[in-house]
Amino acid sequence: MTRRERVLKTLNRQWADRVPIDFGSTSVTGMHVSCVGALREYHELENRPVKVHEPYQMLGLLEGDLLDRIGVDTAGMMPASTLFGFSVGDWKEWRTPWGQDVLVPGDFNVTREGGDFYIYPEGDTAALPSGRMPEGGYFFDTIVRQPRLDDDNLNPADNLEEFGLLSDEALAFMKNAVAEAARGGRAVVGGIGGTSFGDIALVPAPFLKNPKGIRDVEEWYISTVTRRDYIHEVFSAQCDIALDNLARAHDVIGENLDVLFVCGADFGTQTSSFCSTDTYEDLYAPYYRKINRWVHEHTEWKTFKHSCGAVAEFIPRFVESGFDILNPVQCSAAGMDPQKLKDRYGDCIVFWGGGVDTQKTLPFGTPDEVRREVLKRCEIFSKGGGFVFNAIHNVQAETPTANIVAMLDAVREFNGG
Repeated sequence: MTRRERVLKTLNRQWADRVPIDFGSTSVTGMHVSCVGALREYHELENRPVKVHEPYQMLGLLEGDLLDRIGVDTAGMMPASTLFGFSVGDWKEWRTPWGQDVLVPGDFNVTREGGDFYIYPEGDTAALPSGRMPEGGYFFDTIVRQPRLDDDNLNPADNLEEFGLLSDEALAFMKNAVAEAARGGRAVVGGIGGTSFGDIALVPAPFLKNPKGIRDVEEWYISTVTRRDYIHEVFSAQCDIALDNLARAHDVIGENLDVLFVCGADFGTQTSSFCSTDTYEDLYAPYYRKINRWVHEHTEWKTFKHSCGAVAEFIPRFVESGFDILNPVQCSAAGMDPQKLKDRYGDCIVFWGGGVDTQKTLPFGTPDEVRREVLKRCEIFSKGGGFVFNAIHNVQAETPTANIVAMLDAVREFNGG
């Protein structure tokens, strides 16, 4: 069975020859660049700087030699642009604050003030910075640059300036990116942009030089209650653009894409949720249904929903909204017991993640504790198929290499070596 066949069978909630593995195909299933570098060194692969393909979280690109070595069955479609609005490519060297020599995109331009690093939209240092890596930090935090709000003159178009029809150039890039990702025989995962409604990482628009509209995180959450008509107008227009772009993208890439990353909006916290299920049904579900319905009526793609936190009560809503996949399956959050999740929802949604806790076990446990947790999660989630192994969100900086190796070895052990 090929890697791609293994994933596709699993996505149909059937048992394949083994549990497929994903690392690096998305911005929420990756590894910090320091961990990727450490893994390359551990496996004695070619000594070269790791590429930071996603500078917001400082994620390292897992290239083909490492993907082969650790048994990854997926590959990501490289996006045309980073979260800071500059393209991926034209690599240049940069030494990180923790002393690692890496490669960053050519328009990755930073300044330093004290011990903090500041990064700029479109790489333009003449603009206000849109991200900050604090002294001692390992990734960038978004800087809110919201203009003063005037409720009498709020215009939904201001929250739509980042959305538009895909250009011929963008479509050509996408076609090449999908072909490149498919070259290794892995299942291809990617997004087209514009299908994520209310993803709080995108609301501040770190990719825009002068974002307008509601861009403050707190103000956005308040607006989902106090300015709901405004949010509906934004989502409705965004959805129309996204549907047009889905058709344009499918014309170019066809069935070479296997999994569509639809949305990364979080609905859960560690102990509760950001909104009620009624709010989800009113404000979010109508647009998710339109996107997922189009995908399922016109393609063979499976649709991927990322949401951290305690979202057990949302899972039936995700399913009804047309999502095929749930990630990251945060088992440490309230009500997210893996056995209960599998028993209740294993016949209607694929669990992509949940393989090991990245807040406690993986960074702070022993290799044996990591091994035991991974084996247990694989046993629970893989029964009858419908489980793609990944950690719970990205593997963070300073995670011991021995624990990452123990995690991967445990999956290999579960799969029979």
